[in-house]
Amino acid sequence: MNILAIDTATEACSAALLSDGETASRFELAPRRHTELLLPMVDELLAEVGMALSALDAVAFGRGPGSFTGVRIATATAQGIAYSADLPVVPVSTLAAIAQAAMDRRNALAVACAMDARMGEVYWATFRRGADGLAELEGEARVLPPSDVPLLEEGISWHGAGSGWEAYHEALIIRLGATPATLDTKALPHAATIARLAAAAFTRGEAVSAAEALPVYLRNKVTHQRTPQM
Repeated sequence: MNILAIDTATEACSAALLSDGETASRFELAPRRHTELLLPMVDELLAEVGMALSALDAVAFGRGPGSFTGVRIATATAQGIAYSADLPVVPVSTLAAIAQAAMDRRNALAVACAMDARMGEVYWATFRRGADGLAELEGEARVLPPSDVPLLEEGISWHGAGSGWEAYHEALIIRLGATPATLDTKALPHAATIARLAAAAFTRGEAVSAAEALPVYLRNKVTHQRTPQM
């Protein structure tokens, strides 16, 4: 399976190419330089592996939530590549990508993911590790004040990941009544993790057409904005 993955949902810009079980990737912290860096990263990866776009099975991207501009950049870029090479697209939650990385790094079975959504809110979702080792969403992802996040199930060793744990640490701890077993407040989505999650989703038949590859903002006031095309 050959999957190209990209992500620009946060201050990080990344691209990854999963080919026959091996992953090559590029990652850079570069706020406001995503459009400058992303396509060169893609070209470098394809050249490194010696692969043409036509050899890909799918294009994956971090669909959000995250920076509105960043999510739009990834969406438009994925659509453009998919249209040009007649490829299906696999949208992947950036929250799931952060949770998956925490599961891999901490050997965690349950992750409470909180991204700083600004305006006094967090993008919030909880995940459990599935039988295949991949993050599975519990319930739904939401944007809400830290004081309103759902309480975590007791008797489980929860791990916290995401920038929201740094921005609203005290409010989250007061709400939940406990500190997670570990915290990774600097966790950011990475295209290499997105490629891994996308491969499983592709196998499950969850790829969509380029036209159906839409961003997820979570905030209602932006969910119906038209995604720009390349």
